[in-house]
Amino acid sequence: MKVRSWLAVFFALASAPAFAAPPVLASSSVDRTAIWVADRVTYSIHLVCAPNVDVLLDDLSKEKLRVNGLEIVSTDASATTDADGRTVHRLQYVLTTYRVDTASPSIEPLVVRYYARKPGQRLQDSAPAGEVQVPGAAIAFRSVLPDNQPTFAIRDTSAPAARPWFFASTRQLGLALVILSLAPAALVAATLVRQRTRSTAAHRSKRRARADHRAALERLRSLDVATEEERRRAYDEISTAVREHVAAHSRVPATALTADEIDRALASAGGRVPRESVTSLLAACDAARYAPPDAMPSAEQCRDALSTAEHLIKR
Repeated sequence: MKVRSWLAVFFALASAPAFAAPPVLASSSVDRTAIWVADRVTYSIHLVCAPNVDVLLDDLSKEKLRVNGLEIVSTDASATTDADGRTVHRLQYVLTTYRVDTASPSIEPLVVRYYARKPGQRLQDSAPAGEVQVPGAAIAFRSVLPDNQPTFAIRDTSAPAARPWFFASTRQLGLALVILSLAPAALVAATLVRQRTRSTAAHRSKRRARADHRAALERLRSLDVATEEERRRAYDEISTAVREHVAAHSRVPATALTADEIDRALASAGGRVPRESVTSLLAACDAARYAPPDAMPSAEQCRDALSTAEHLIKR
């Protein structure tokens, strides 16, 4: 009778199902158990899901993590699947604190829902199969401030000691030194502005001179010397254009001088103006302008004078 009883117990134990592992194994840890103000602590969650089981990651977002006296700085998550089909989720939350009124900052436990996958069905279409609780953590807070102090004075409210007279006058002395140091900079700036103004004026003067130069050449080229009156007007234009050219390219006021005076002024001033050519051309122009009709140069001579003037102005 006893043998039969033992046999019945043995077969009952042999036919009983083996112990089944939970669908999700959850664990958590912190990389340090105590922190100072502004220290960083990493709270890690480790979830191992059985084959065809997965968790709702939205339950693991930083918005769902409830902390006391801590602030979430950053988060990181990763997931891997092994050859047996198990999925492992690893999450890390970097936390810190800037408060001194919490003696023991803590992380509350986190409830995470999990789902059982079925063939042909998406995870978001599945109903939750259950929940798993992730353990929280408590962290000790270290501070040099005394415990149980209701307020923390940031600054001392006592009146500051009076400064010696020398240090009291250093403000005016420093201001005077700053003004003195700015004087050279102001002088340099004024010099640069003056040079820039002169450069702009010179550039404009050169452009104006080039424009006058082109206008004089065009005026000379357009002259007609067929008649006596036209030749006299042509010699007037030649004299005016050459005198203006000499005045613009030398320090000689050629517009108010005679040909001989211009020759003496150019001889003493020097420069690149061809003195002999200019003097002879101006003398010929003066002679033609005031010559009687029978002594008026011919049209060919007037054209030669125009060509000489154009050559001088182009130099």
